[in-house]
Amino acid sequence: MARFIFLSKFAVVKIAIVILNWNGKQLLEKFLPTVLKYSDLDNVEIYVADNASTDDSVDFIEQNYPQIKIVQNAENGGFAKGYNDALKSIEADIFALVNSDIEVTEGWLKPVITAFEKEPNTAIIQPKILDFKNKSKFEYAGAAGGFIDKFGYPYCRGRIFSNLESDVNQYNDEIEIFWASGACFFIRAAVFHELNGFDEDYFAHQEEIDLCWRAKNSSKTIKYVGTSTVYHVGGATLKEANPTKTFLNFRNSLYSLVKNLPENKLVPIILARLVLDGFAGLKFLIELKPKHFLAILKAHFSFYNHFSKMLQKRKKSTKTANYFKVNSIVWQYFVLGKKKYKELLQ
Repeated sequence: MARFIFLSKFAVVKIAIVILNWNGKQLLEKFLPTVLKYSDLDNVEIYVADNASTDDSVDFIEQNYPQIKIVQNAENGGFAKGYNDALKSIEADIFALVNSDIEVTEGWLKPVITAFEKEPNTAIIQPKILDFKNKSKFEYAGAAGGFIDKFGYPYCRGRIFSNLESDVNQYNDEIEIFWASGACFFIRAAVFHELNGFDEDYFAHQEEIDLCWRAKNSSKTIKYVGTSTVYHVGGATLKEANPTKTFLNFRNSLYSLVKNLPENKLVPIILARLVLDGFAGLKFLIELKPKHFLAILKAHFSFYNHFSKMLQKRKKSTKTANYFKVNSIVWQYFVLGKKKYKELLQ
């Protein structure tokens, strides 16, 4: 009876679960069964958006899961372009963008849909994201909802830099956050199209922070719903220690600052950030990680080459003045030794 009530109440809301795939047959074999098992609702359709894979991912889906719809992208344009291209041909009220290395749980959809139904201005939602490899811990990419500090460095409730908290139900709440993780990212389709989707110049990493910031600048609300839980493998495409990930994270963070900072903060924050990134590079050298030092250098040169392009993407609309709660997460973590989110608020 409960299932029938839920379906009839939310039948008007059409949800498209879209899984971006690139040569990920092994991940699809492992994680598609839970998506199908726990998303079997009348108002839900499941898609795999394939980024021009060269393995037999598509054949595997067609042969084993004919109920899943496939959107074939012409090229591997990364996370940003991959989703932008795929979502052009998918009709739904809500897009649930789910990484191929996500295990969903029973009832994961209901709390999110309920929040969207009750709160028309809520545009983007993230569930609780725990570590698939250690299910008592929060996972790096999103944890219990994301924020940025004054200089654009991201952190999460449940994860600050490499420090991951154990899940003891301390974040089973619903709160407004600054950014939602792209690992499991719910967004109203109308808002996604209104904001012209992800910025394809990012290719991958932090494009969701930029999209959320642009949504904030358009007076939209982003939420974390802790009564919905998924498990994330993390690093399935790029391992945490991969210099390419360092390059993309540092460069794309600078992109977001240029595009979204309030006018009176743009120059001082960018200049300060360049200095702070220099210290991060020196830290990598001291730790005998020269490839990551070079990745930061390359990130800055790429940023300089694209600075004017990013500047042109700034819109004249008012920028969110209160975009940060913490002045410097670097200072709080490395100098003051605050490793948990609740310690930041003290």
